[in-house]
Amino acid sequence: MKKITIAIDGFSSTGKSTLAKQLAKELEYVYVDTGAMYRAVAYFAMQHNFIGPDFFDKNALIENLPKIQLEFKFNADLGFAEMYLNGENVEKQIRTIEVSSFVSKVAAISEVRSKLVEQQQEMGKNKAIVMDGRDIGTVVFPNAELKIFMTASAETRAQRRFDELQQKGDNVTYEEVLQNVVERDNLDTSREDSPLVIAEDAIEIDNSYLNKEEQFAAVLELVNDVVKTT
Repeated sequence: MKKITIAIDGFSSTGKSTLAKQLAKELEYVYVDTGAMYRAVAYFAMQHNFIGPDFFDKNALIENLPKIQLEFKFNADLGFAEMYLNGENVEKQIRTIEVSSFVSKVAAISEVRSKLVEQQQEMGKNKAIVMDGRDIGTVVFPNAELKIFMTASAETRAQRRFDELQQKGDNVTYEEVLQNVVERDNLDTSREDSPLVIAEDAIEIDNSYLNKEEQFAAVLELVNDVVKTT
């Protein structure tokens, strides 16, 4: 079967990573969570006191980018790759609401995007890859054979994210999560470098009323159609 590149973009908490993992497993493709890469950089900035609720030393982060080494390592027990920052497994740390509140600001820095996009393109040079993020179909893989753009109402996405954080034991309120979702939407769509936009040839999926199984079945059908016609 012909190998293709699948680019999945969309707003935060639309289930991009869940869908991408499902597709990668079904197709035996490589899965790359670019959001985890930006989260890891944001976590690095937090660790070194470059960013906080009321400050952001962008120059310090830019100067220290060469010190950031990112790597995905497959966890057989979980069935997917986890994010490592400078040799440390930070998968749990980068999923907190605190990191979520900073990641869009970090991702707006051109030097950060340039560093990570270069790595992402290298990962996908042999195709057979599913990658999700904000600029995969527009910047990282503009020639991807299949581009998906996922969306849902802010309220729906906030509820999903809130439920997920509650299950992990995080002490957050729905209002905090909703505010974070709205703020990230604004930052992601208004940044100067590679803002979140839908590619002209992307297929938009609003999953506000779709469950994971329905969504997966619909996209897998799209994949099969593309493979047959390319």
